Amino acid sequence: MQKKETIAIIGAGAWGTTLSILLAEKGLNVKLWVFEKELCKEINEMRENKWFLPGFPVPPNIEITCNDKEAAASSSLVFASPSVHLRSIAKRFSNLINKDALIISATKGLEEENLKRMSEVLKEEIKSKDICVLSGPNLSREIAKGLPAASVVASEDKKIAETAQKLLMMERFRIYTNTDVIGVELGGTLKNIIALAAGIADGLGLGDNAKAGLMVRGLAEIKRLGVSLGAKAETFSGLSGIGDLVTTCSSKLSRNHQVGERLAKGEKLKSILEDMKSTAEGVPTARAAQKLAKKCNVEMPITDEVCSVLEGKDPYKAISDLMMRSPKGEV
Repeated sequence: MQKKETIAIIGAGAWGTTLSILLAEKGLNVKLWVFEKELCKEINEMRENKWFLPGFPVPPNIEITCNDKEAAASSSLVFASPSVHLRSIAKRFSNLINKDALIISATKGLEEENLKRMSEVLKEEIKSKDICVLSGPNLSREIAKGLPAASVVASEDKKIAETAQKLLMMERFRIYTNTDVIGVELGGTLKNIIALAAGIADGLGLGDNAKAGLMVRGLAEIKRLGVSLGAKAETFSGLSGIGDLVTTCSSKLSRNHQVGERLAKGEKLKSILEDMKSTAEGVPTARAAQKLAKKCNVEMPITDEVCSVLEGKDPYKAISDLMMRSPKGEV
């Protein structure tokens, strides 16, 4: 009898918990590794992640663990922890993971200090020969409800991407492959900055025309930075580019959109973040992307204004400054 694939989800936030529910539904042996011991105990007892994904039962066939060795023994590991914690968590697992294990990054972000993408962080700490990246328009609560979604897995090695595709794909979660790791990763990461801007526009009541303009011009600056770093321009027309951008900028379920909207209504960033249990990745990503853009000599005006609002600039003034920039051609 063939042994079932064992997959560990590293991180029990909303996305990690959703992935574990999804893959358990497929019939895989799933381990959900939880950083917080108190939460680990609570999920085990209540079979619900009330901290990060309330209202959705965690199936009994998902093993909940805080034990690093137990999780690391899996044949595949999906890292879904917040970007600010990914390096420290990867260090914990670095000497425990089987050298043949499939490693997938499901975290969207940039390290603010050294401007590394998440797959680069994992590659540095785990010393894996290849890291897959999972990205796309994947709102946790919709997928946890059982609604269909599509995503993309990227690896420089097409065969590894196809292995990840086979592992993750199911009837309501369609997976495509790509070999442009930089493009797929940056598309899913940088769109969070534009989602902050879209939330600000909605919070100010600026209408759909303004938000559409932000999204389209936001995609242009995402593409400029991505191409300068070696990504393929066409990748940003895919699921991790336009797909993720449209979803995150349009949905009230998006944490980054929520932060932007609350900033526009006069709340302070510190109090907003303290009030949120889950991470709004666009906040640290905006600062990191601004540094990266300066390093690459790439113009990113929306990102610059988002950073200014995060630092306390009046949102109306930020929008005005964007609108009154010197005239330019569209392309």
